[in-house]
Amino acid sequence: MENGKYVAYVSTYTVSKGDNHGIKIYDVDLERGRLTEKNQVEITNSSYVSISHSMKYLYSITDFGVESYKILENGDLEVINHATINGMRGCYLSTDYEDKFLFVAGYHDGKITALRLREDGGVGEITDEIFHKGLGSIAERNFRPHVNCVKMTRDNKYLCAADLGMDHVKVYRLDHEKGTLKLADVIRSEQESAPRHLKFSQDGKFLYIVHELKNYIDVYNYKEVHNNPEFDKIQTISTLNEYHASNSAASALNFSDDFQYMVSSNAGDNSVVLYRIDQETGLLEKLLCLPVSGDYPKDAALFPDNRHLVSLNHESNTMTFFNTDMEKGLIIMSGPEVHVDQPNCIIFHKLGNA
Repeated sequence: MENGKYVAYVSTYTVSKGDNHGIKIYDVDLERGRLTEKNQVEITNSSYVSISHSMKYLYSITDFGVESYKILENGDLEVINHATINGMRGCYLSTDYEDKFLFVAGYHDGKITALRLREDGGVGEITDEIFHKGLGSIAERNFRPHVNCVKMTRDNKYLCAADLGMDHVKVYRLDHEKGTLKLADVIRSEQESAPRHLKFSQDGKFLYIVHELKNYIDVYNYKEVHNNPEFDKIQTISTLNEYHASNSAASALNFSDDFQYMVSSNAGDNSVVLYRIDQETGLLEKLLCLPVSGDYPKDAALFPDNRHLVSLNHESNTMTFFNTDMEKGLIIMSGPEVHVDQPNCIIFHKLGNA
């Protein structure tokens, strides 16, 4: 197999289009910065996909819970099994760093579901279910739990759950035998900021949280002190320009393949923002915030070589492609848009990893 061949997986909603192929698989042309559809997978409303840390398996949200797939040598997917999450449809999922457990975030019911993973990559039984509690009506606003993202710390000790409705990230200690979660800390965000997605730096020392309603990213130092997690905020940086559309909502949060850059996107403003990451301090430096030529960029990602960028435009049913110039702080549209119905998330996967 040639070195450096990639595929991309794009998860989509299927509810309104009469096509029940919720995951699209694309060949990646790194040189031209384009994607060509090579296959598709039948699954309803695949709102989010995640790849195991072993790179062997892909997990997807679906209407009835979660579905697991073996990633084949050519990047195609072979279904292993599906499992219920005993609740409303999830919106995000991820595994721990040993691929022993799968965690699902529930936006609609404010629930975290932990499931055991089998040796063959399949999904086993539920090991824990946690419902976030609301505060009822405060100051005429309904504070209702909406768990939007679940991610382990890179030391594999704590599960961080971003609750967009309650404006905080709950930090749970994972019991690696039982698969149960116990609250260890709460990272509180500004009221009505809506923490949406979170990522940890490659070395695990820094946590990045993007806030949907206030359009900024908070950066935290993370360390463990006396068997307890500690998070200290070191930066807040906007996802927008000074001049921007009103009613914007920040959406994506992705690292470049080499962890040197971070990408976010803004619906309403319909822009993508690119940051350089200081590897020593974890701080972000904004390089550009420019339009994506599409409506509601739900996700945006740099190609693995950082020379191209793709935006998944959920409302205009398109993917748009750009050449990136980090030094000049520019993205330049490259070629026509590609039609895809209600795209939600993209993952690049290097073949030969499995």
